[in-house]
Amino acid sequence: MKDNLNILILGHGDREKALATALLRSPRCKSLFLQIPEVNQTLTADVNEEDFDDVARFCSEHDIDILIPGPERLIHAGIREAIIDNPLSESVKVIAPGREGAMLEGSKEYAKEFMMEEGIPSPRFMPVDSETLDEGLSFLDSLPGPYVLKADGLADGKGVFITSDLDDAKDILHRMLEGLLGEASKKVLIEEFVDGAEVTVMIATDGEDYIILPPARDYKRRFDSDRGPNTRGMGSYSPVGFADAEFMEKVRKRIIFPTLRGLKSREIPYNGFLYFGLMNIDGEPVLIEYNVRLGDPETQSVMPRIESDFMEIIEGIADSTVGLKRIQVSPTASVAVVGLLKTELSRENSANPSDSGKTSEKRITMTGTASTLEEAAAIAYSHMENLSKSLPTGESIEYRSDIAADNASPGS
Repeated sequence: MKDNLNILILGHGDREKALATALLRSPRCKSLFLQIPEVNQTLTADVNEEDFDDVARFCSEHDIDILIPGPERLIHAGIREAIIDNPLSESVKVIAPGREGAMLEGSKEYAKEFMMEEGIPSPRFMPVDSETLDEGLSFLDSLPGPYVLKADGLADGKGVFITSDLDDAKDILHRMLEGLLGEASKKVLIEEFVDGAEVTVMIATDGEDYIILPPARDYKRRFDSDRGPNTRGMGSYSPVGFADAEFMEKVRKRIIFPTLRGLKSREIPYNGFLYFGLMNIDGEPVLIEYNVRLGDPETQSVMPRIESDFMEIIEGIADSTVGLKRIQVSPTASVAVVGLLKTELSRENSANPSDSGKTSEKRITMTGTASTLEEAAAIAYSHMENLSKSLPTGESIEYRSDIAADNASPGS
C-alpha cells in the first residue's frame, strides 16, 4: 500500500470522531474525509452513506484508498461488496466484513448458534417467533429470572430488555413479536440471565491473525446504578482492572481463537474489527454478543490509549498483514462520558413547523485521559459540566454520574 493514504470514514457519531483523531496522528494520513465537520484537520464528506453508488462516486472523485464504515447497518447492508464490485471503487479497501461475516451481529440467533457450534461459553437461549410463542412462554417459566429478551435483528442498540418480573417479560415478548421494534423483533431470543462484570474486547483482524485493542467497559443502562432502559451506551472506561493477563489469555483461547476458527472453517472472509461483549463470571469469560465494528462508546475511551500508529493496524486489516503489525498501549486511563443533549424545538429552530414543542436529542461524548481512572473521570465530568453551564435557554444535557466509579484505578 502507498505511503500517503486518503481515508473516508462513514458515520455521524463520536465513535467516528475518535477514530478520525487517532488516524490524523499518523504521518501517513494524507487526507481524511469525515461526515461530521467538527474535527480539526478533516475534510467534510458530502456523501449519502445509505446510497452505496454515491459512496463509490465519492471514493472515485477523491481518490480514496481506505473506507471505514462506522455504523453496523451499513456493514449488514453489504457496503463491502457494493464498493468492491463497483468499477468506480473496486480498488478501495473496505475495513469491514461482507454480508456473511456481518451476520454475527445482524442475527442474534445466528450468532448464538455459531457460539454453540464452536464451543464458545455463552448463556442458554431459545429463539422464539409467532409460531413458537407457547414454547417461549414455557421457557420463560423455567427460568429463575431476571429475564433477558433480545431482538434478533439490528435495533440501534435498543433491542435488549431485562426485567425481574415474569409477567412483564411475557408482555414484552408479546409486544416484540407484534412489531415493537419492527422487523428486528419479528424473532426474539430469550436468554438466560448471567450476573457478572462486563468487559468489551475488540480486535483488528484479517481473518487469520488479530491484534487486541485495549479492553474497555461500557454502560448500557440509561441511569446511575444500571437502572432504566438500555441505550446505545452512556459511557465507557479503559483499562478494566480484572482484565489482566490471566483473564485475557482465557479470552484468547476460549473466545477469540474459536471465533476466527469458525469463520475460517465456514470460508467466511473477515477483514475488519470484531467486538466481543463479555461477562466475567468468577474469573471466567462468557460471551454475550458479537458486534462487527468498533463499539460506541468504547472507541472513545480506547483510542486515546493507543500510542502506536493506528494507520498501521488499518493497513494490516486492508492488506491481510495483521500478523506483521504491533500495537503499543499507554498505561494511562481514559474515561468517556456520554451526554444526551436535549433541545426544545420551536418554529425558529426546526425545519418542520409541526415539530414545534417537541424535543430533539443528540449524543455528545466528553473524554478525559490521565494517570488514573479517578483523574480521567474528573476531567471528563469537568468538560461535561462546563458544556452544561454554557448551554442556551431551551437546551439541557443529561448524563450518568457514575461512569468508572466501580473501577476506581487501573490496578483495581
